[in-house]
Amino acid sequence: MTGTGTDPTTTDTSATTPDTSSRTDTARDSPPRPGATLALTSAATAVALMTYTAPMVTLPATAADLHTPLSAQAWLLNGTPLGLAALLLVAGSLADDYGRRRIFVSGTLALGITTVLGAFATTTWLFTLFRVAQGAASAALLASSLGLLVHAFPTPGGRLRATGVWGAFVSGGIAAGPLLVGAIPSWRVSYGVLGAAALIAAGLGARTLSESRSPRGGRPDLTGAVTFGLALVALVAALTLGRDGWLRAPVGLLLAAAAVLTALFVLVERRTAAPMIELSLLRRPPFLASSAGGLFTGLAVIGLFSFLPTLLQQALGLSAMDTAWLFLLWSGLSFAVALQARRLAHRVSPRHQLAIGFALHAAGALAMLGAVDAGSWARLLPGLVLAGVGSGLLNAALPLLAVESVPAARAAMGSGAQQTFRYIGSCAGVALTIALATSAGAPGRGADLAMAVSAGLAVAAAVLVGVLRERGLPAR
Repeated sequence: MTGTGTDPTTTDTSATTPDTSSRTDTARDSPPRPGATLALTSAATAVALMTYTAPMVTLPATAADLHTPLSAQAWLLNGTPLGLAALLLVAGSLADDYGRRRIFVSGTLALGITTVLGAFATTTWLFTLFRVAQGAASAALLASSLGLLVHAFPTPGGRLRATGVWGAFVSGGIAAGPLLVGAIPSWRVSYGVLGAAALIAAGLGARTLSESRSPRGGRPDLTGAVTFGLALVALVAALTLGRDGWLRAPVGLLLAAAAVLTALFVLVERRTAAPMIELSLLRRPPFLASSAGGLFTGLAVIGLFSFLPTLLQQALGLSAMDTAWLFLLWSGLSFAVALQARRLAHRVSPRHQLAIGFALHAAGALAMLGAVDAGSWARLLPGLVLAGVGSGLLNAALPLLAVESVPAARAAMGSGAQQTFRYIGSCAGVALTIALATSAGAPGRGADLAMAVSAGLAVAAAVLVGVLRERGLPAR
């Protein structure tokens, strides 16, 4: 990609020329090991997503254990996506500049430690703080993973295969997380198991992965990171408090603070020598499609499926394990479809895969209308199948589009940007879903309202990414 004006050492490469701009300038850096890199980054990504989804089926038990009121339960779900959204951009930039392996290992190690500490939390706010820390650690892991893969798989064909497998393991982690924590009697023990898995992955990463970086010079954009993080905290706090009344003064003040801090962040990014995100990328349709796809995946898909298991436990009397098995139909199909979606890439572009994925999610959400009110989990099955196929297409297309929409040397930044929008959407989507589901007076009506809004958001996303043309796509 040319014309960004941010990385003079990077030039566009042809479809058959390996990208060497991301390979580094220090003697420590060694040739990548593609198979080992793909296996380890995918496995660690699955662990991060298992940690992310852990509260989805244990929310009632966790809330009861921590004495969390209904109005604060969104924080138990939103802690990790808040940490992810706040740190993904800066983690991606740091990984490109200071070493993707270094950031990956540090993030995976921190994820293990904070997850184990979360098992010992005794209050809602302490648990939420550990969840935010888990999100920050996961941000380092996820943003650096795709940068490591682009370095290890420099050709378009190899990159297509690697991002497809990585995206499938995103779905795999979502599928396995609820099953694991549902099978373990105590949610605290499940956190200990997940923490141990992350620590093992960190140790293997330190021994196995090769270092790569693409330094730009300049200092880390700490001012941008702080303003962006504070803007997200204000936004999520406003969305969480809004369920008790949107016209209250604290909600208005928080929304105003989020707007001011966002404007300040944009000003900082325009003036700094090494920005977290190159704002000129927002004029490029592929990058816009990647960002919009991530945002609406969080709003429409993650927002709905983060709280729906809890709603089913409360309304239908299902156990945590029953809910986990039911949602395995959605998440398991997502894993299988994401793993095979690369076979579509030669006929269907990632942008069109996104549009199809959102359309299928909308159809699935609409197909589930009335199931909770009827007290029938069986009526959820067709909708879960449609939504699962749609999620698989989304999880396969998003990582590929994220790295293809930026220069190869900035792959970690591109990954961080797309996933930042994804988890901003997730924070807002979870808060919105809980507000809708708990404000309708009855679980069935609340579930239907949340599903209808999710379907509407997915339709809007399908239209948006569908009309974004692929002009300006960089040569690879």
